[in-house]
Amino acid sequence: MYTITIIAGARPNFMKIAPIIHAIQNANSEGFNMSYRLVHTGQHYDKNMSGSFFEQLEIPEPDVNLECSGGSQAEQTANIMIAFEKELLANPADLVLVVGDVTSTMACALVAQKLHTKVAHVEGGIRSDDWTMPEEINRLVTDSITNYFFTTSETANENLKKSGVNAHQIFFVGNTMIDTLMKQQPNFRKPQVWNDLHLSEGKYIVMTLHRPANVDEESQLKEMIDEITANTQNLPLVFPVHPRTAKILERLHISHPRLHMVEPLSYLEFNYLVERAKAVITDSGGITEEASILRVPCLTLRDNTERPETITLGTNELVGTNPKNLKPYLDKLFSGDWKKGNDIPLWDGQTATRIIDSLKALLSNS
Repeated sequence: MYTITIIAGARPNFMKIAPIIHAIQNANSEGFNMSYRLVHTGQHYDKNMSGSFFEQLEIPEPDVNLECSGGSQAEQTANIMIAFEKELLANPADLVLVVGDVTSTMACALVAQKLHTKVAHVEGGIRSDDWTMPEEINRLVTDSITNYFFTTSETANENLKKSGVNAHQIFFVGNTMIDTLMKQQPNFRKPQVWNDLHLSEGKYIVMTLHRPANVDEESQLKEMIDEITANTQNLPLVFPVHPRTAKILERLHISHPRLHMVEPLSYLEFNYLVERAKAVITDSGGITEEASILRVPCLTLRDNTERPETITLGTNELVGTNPKNLKPYLDKLFSGDWKKGNDIPLWDGQTATRIIDSLKALLSNS
């Protein structure tokens, strides 16, 4: 019996690990013998992560919640390491699998290696080259101590090779976030806001803003929203607001008749809106991936991206953080001249199967 511990620290992590759990279950039904323990570090408290959240993803609730939310970056890293060390000593594993780039990813990889447990990193090798982003530091540290890398793109493969990783440690498998998107697409659910705002397909824009570069500087945030409202014609702007952003918006007294600030939505509700939107304006990396697969125009309010394939092949454009950059892109959108997007290699809904096939071979030979 092979045992793996799967780490998740925030809601998007669960979207990435759900298909991996399904692939383990499928492998076991065909005679492989792999058990897994799902550890939620509790890094991000999310009131939408109730039992129904796990039911929607068709995965069990975590075996344990380490409840390490709050505190500074350093405090949270330390708390996760202390709690996960106790967890892994009590429940040893052949391998610890981490996903993405949150603090939990880095902290649990460190603990595993110090306890002589191998580490696999799903989404290894992606880089923004922006060291002001906590996520970039998490990626760099995690990848410096990872044994096996499951990558989303050839760019990620090259990043790893340049940093000295041996090719036999790299497995180009695709994107598990897209596995979940494709599996759940038939289940997308119309949110109440659809009826409340009388929305119709292709006649509204979805917005999300949460990165410090966009929301912490109040004058920057106000100017960005002013530019968006000034250049989106008469379309409703649906803005599910991150609690952190909501506090800043409240202080600024920002309002506009077409700007509809709503509570954060569930995964199925949010992607129902994205799939039917005229476009998405965001600073989220994950949303650029989903918008590209759904073939929805995406304007990313960042100066860099760790997902360049969403630009070269997808429907995403990197607008930058200067509000004055927005108008030409929005003009292009409304002129009907936005790129259509192409298929992205291995973003086909089968990534988790490729991961587990690779792990079966690795564990059997170890």
